Amino acid sequence: MGSAAAYHLASRGARVLGIEQFTSPHNQGSSHGGSRMIRQAYFESPDYIPLVLRSYELWRKVEAASGAKLLHVTGGLTLGAKEGNLVSRTVAAARQHSIPFEMLDGAEVQLRFPGIRPLSGDAAVLEPNAGYLLAEECIRAHLKLAAGAGAQLHFEEKMVGWAVAGSGVRVRTSKGDYDAGHLAITVGPWANEVLGELFPLRVTRQVMSWFAPRGGVEPFLPERFPVFLMEDKDGVPGYGFPAIDGPAGGMKAAVHGSNDECTPASAERRVGREDIERIQRKVGGRIPALQGDPIRAETCLYTMTPDENFVIGAHPETANCSVACGFSGHGFKFAPVAGEIIADLATKGATDQAIGIFDPARFGS
Repeated sequence: MGSAAAYHLASRGARVLGIEQFTSPHNQGSSHGGSRMIRQAYFESPDYIPLVLRSYELWRKVEAASGAKLLHVTGGLTLGAKEGNLVSRTVAAARQHSIPFEMLDGAEVQLRFPGIRPLSGDAAVLEPNAGYLLAEECIRAHLKLAAGAGAQLHFEEKMVGWAVAGSGVRVRTSKGDYDAGHLAITVGPWANEVLGELFPLRVTRQVMSWFAPRGGVEPFLPERFPVFLMEDKDGVPGYGFPAIDGPAGGMKAAVHGSNDECTPASAERRVGREDIERIQRKVGGRIPALQGDPIRAETCLYTMTPDENFVIGAHPETANCSVACGFSGHGFKFAPVAGEIIADLATKGATDQAIGIFDPARFGS
């Protein structure tokens, strides 16, 4: 979100300073791991669909401006009980906003995608415009464009404090102090540390793993296999991607959400056998080829709000500051439109996008 905001602000002619405590991209937060899913039939809430459609437009503009291929369309499969939460809400969202989709029964799923063994009673939504983003490349592209538009980008410089200063703000970092007219805080799982627990945010440890499919990778290549979401009776989705990087890279899969609360400093970065088994229990029942040993695994962090909707808007106590945090494990695809919104807030104090669902004041005092 920060790299996108820096780009949008700089491209409007604003003087921009971007401060990042690590190099960028890095693997300590929530924006690494090679890939992120993007889809239009948004089951979380139909309120997101105008924003994700705008994101598609903006990702294509970033591709054209940067020369990087970022958004890859493979189709997306949402699989579960027909009346279950995942499938029924995906269908409702698609119908409300006229998003193209196709309904498949279990037999049709297996015929189209032989690597999948649907469970009894499964139905699926096949969304043709879904796919994946190359996460680190997206960040690099935004940073390249931001710098090209005149933004100053400081890496390996940690923000240690900020305060209102006259009609603006003053930011203190490990390397100096900076005064500005407006501060945009886009700090991911460090939000509680930076904002003093202003919002009820909960950081959780997540694990993503890459598997070499048993029997070979060919049925799971991106031209033959979609990104996928799969729901069991417990209501917790598993998700994954085709073999983006071919045989060497394997297929990435994960479980959406965990109860493993942490901070960025305390998160256990080691991945254990129990972590892998949790993923395989979630996705291996329907994709038996993923029951083998993993090629590799990584951790990342979710920053969850109680309602799992984002926080984007004016800081409740400081007019010269805006916040964008709490992206709850489904925010990456919205990065360019979030950057556009943050730029609106910083330069105009308002945005034409409908962001009431993200109101920072909704949690009360």
